[in-house]
Amino acid sequence: MRTSSVRRATARDALVPLSSLTLGLCILLGASTARAAPTPLEDNRRITRGYIELAYEVGAILDPTLQPGGSSAVRPNWYTFAPNASQTGGMGMYGTAVATKLINALRGRPILTVLEALGRVDLDDVLKANAEQRAAEFLTAGLPLDVSTVFAVLTSSLNAKALLDPRTLATTTGRFVSLYWSAPGILPLDKAEAVVRTLERTLHEGNLAIYSDIGGAGRAYLTWRSGAGVVTPGRVLTEFALPEAVPAEARVAYDFALAHANDTPRPNQFDALLPGMHWKSLLVAAFALYEESRLASSPERRDALIAMGNNYVAWREQHDMAQPVFNPSGAPDEVSRPALLQALTPLLQTDFGKVHWTYADYANTQPDRDGNPFTSKPTEYNWAVFLDRWHGILYAFDLAYSRPRDTWVMPTPLEDPLTPFIGT
Repeated sequence: MRTSSVRRATARDALVPLSSLTLGLCILLGASTARAAPTPLEDNRRITRGYIELAYEVGAILDPTLQPGGSSAVRPNWYTFAPNASQTGGMGMYGTAVATKLINALRGRPILTVLEALGRVDLDDVLKANAEQRAAEFLTAGLPLDVSTVFAVLTSSLNAKALLDPRTLATTTGRFVSLYWSAPGILPLDKAEAVVRTLERTLHEGNLAIYSDIGGAGRAYLTWRSGAGVVTPGRVLTEFALPEAVPAEARVAYDFALAHANDTPRPNQFDALLPGMHWKSLLVAAFALYEESRLASSPERRDALIAMGNNYVAWREQHDMAQPVFNPSGAPDEVSRPALLQALTPLLQTDFGKVHWTYADYANTQPDRDGNPFTSKPTEYNWAVFLDRWHGILYAFDLAYSRPRDTWVMPTPLEDPLTPFIGT
């Protein structure tokens, strides 16, 4: 989901004249409430900003010339990718926020056209045109006018080019129709809201889980490193501790990476290659590999070690933190999370700085899974399935590795269109 097309919510509602005391109380109560219960997008702002700080601090370990706001020709580390990955989740949550706003604007206020409905939310011209086209497709598939418009807004910032393939268009539209009919609720907008709610929760929970684990590990490592004096890979493995990580396992993973970093293809099926390991141990091994890369005898060896460290972090991220979120939640007010992610998979996209990645591009490089010419390759995958997601991520890494400096263009964290700006 791309940030360039979104109109940031910068205008603020004007305050009507109030006494100083009343105004002060309103401000204090409003700020207190917002801080007590941050919205998904407020959490996303904090997380994206935190990742940007980590990206430059970890990046400076690998390239001491790197300055905040600058770029590096050294292979990017996992934390370089994280701000834009978080921003992509934020774009999804922005879409759910606007869709929620539209649902509220449509309740009890009938509409006659898609354009009339779209006029009740703030979309820029590109997103509005995308939403209008998408709504027409949902209408043709038999969904009600208001639901079609909500689903169109929800998906308007996704990869519209993937839908130029009529097979992808037909399958994706059909999957959203199925989600609608499976959704809890009696009224059409109640069903649409269940779909929107499911996506928001899934993205928000994943954002929080990954940042608390991988972001927390990165901050803990930088804190330890700042007081450790001369840091060596061996000291990382023996002295840096993370809850649940096993030092002996981290050593095994580190030694394996040293021996196989230059393998082609790069090792990535760690459940088979490192069986029985607690995957938190991979984070300790990854930091040791980042330190080892600074001592490498050549740029090629350095980059290979960084890539192995990235694979270790990404495995922990996707296998342990993301996968439980993508599994069915069992919540009675949700639709199936795997079914929703399957519908969205062909449309997924991320900008790692200036490096544009789409899931459709990845899928189209793969063999035809079902051998059926009437189905497109991107529709044969599901982001909720670990290996489908894992290999798409490795493809994105390789794409970014070919243009390292371009990955250092950091996103501007998104604001929540539904809440007053509080500067977080």
